[in-house]
Amino acid sequence: MNARRVRGVVAALAALALTTLATACGGTETTGTAASAGGGDKLAEVRLGYFPNITHSTALVGIDKGLFAKHLGATKLKTSTFNAGPAAIEAVFSGAIDATYIGPNPAINAWAKSKGKAIKIIAGSASGGVYLVVKPEINGVEDLKGKKIATPQLGNTQDVALRYWLQEKGLKTDTKGGGDVSILPQENSQTLQTFATGDIDGAWVPEPFASRLVQESKGKILVDERDLWPDKQFVITHLIVRQEFAAQHPETVKQLLEGHVEANAAINADPAGAAATVNSALEKLSGKPLKQEVLDSVFKNITFTNDPIASSLVGSADHAVKIGLLQPVDLNGIYDLNALNEILKAKGETAVADR
Repeated sequence: MNARRVRGVVAALAALALTTLATACGGTETTGTAASAGGGDKLAEVRLGYFPNITHSTALVGIDKGLFAKHLGATKLKTSTFNAGPAAIEAVFSGAIDATYIGPNPAINAWAKSKGKAIKIIAGSASGGVYLVVKPEINGVEDLKGKKIATPQLGNTQDVALRYWLQEKGLKTDTKGGGDVSILPQENSQTLQTFATGDIDGAWVPEPFASRLVQESKGKILVDERDLWPDKQFVITHLIVRQEFAAQHPETVKQLLEGHVEANAAINADPAGAAATVNSALEKLSGKPLKQEVLDSVFKNITFTNDPIASSLVGSADHAVKIGLLQPVDLNGIYDLNALNEILKAKGETAVADR
């Protein structure tokens, strides 16, 4: 980000989160074909992490359609799936994977914990798809006082967004579930149950859980987080790479990015086809495909983009500092978008910015 310093964040609980790993490692290998781009680094394999969820559709489509393998050529693609950001970051730190799709806060935490030595954000992947869903009788922020609202994890991206929004509206919260609004961190799958039984009054959650709360339990959207950001864009998933790997194998990283760009292009060219591909992949990975009506809703609510929307990362960092939940860290240099922009330029597309 040039010479300027950016006020960023690291979760107060980052160290704890990184010790409570919830890895669901599942290795699959895809052998690359002899593509013209292949073999630049003469590397046997590249190890890519991702999550089995909708916001990681770039990875799901790229893997299922063989787009990464196409560009990697003779280099094999080995994949691992994760259920939690800290688990994926620990795999990066240990050298078990070379790159991974991940949310914004885990990337910030990795940057801070390693003092800027471990990772770089090299591309955006997904934007949007996060909502505050509440019971039908809640009509505005004034109705939230005394209510219980769930988030996925204390200090995670959605948790910070909810706490900052409530603070801006004059409502107090604390990390123990007290204050004007009681915030209850819990797994998203649990939130589906607690909302249905009435144990919580709402949740600030990403897709597909937001659409499921609406369709399965008659919830209603009170806040679309896109409305809180400039141009209705904010990062929900991006692609990071291990710095040591990138330094040793820059051509392989570029090949991986070429597959990434092609995957996003495929999603945007045929959203319905991409949705079907993603749902099939989710069924293989978890045994739980989404209902068609949920799938249709989700793909309307998420934008798949190569732009990491760096300004939103800076913004959410600033929000976390302001609510007193997270500590400052210098994010200067967290992005390396040179290879991505070379690819975009070659395609006649607009370059993306690191600020």
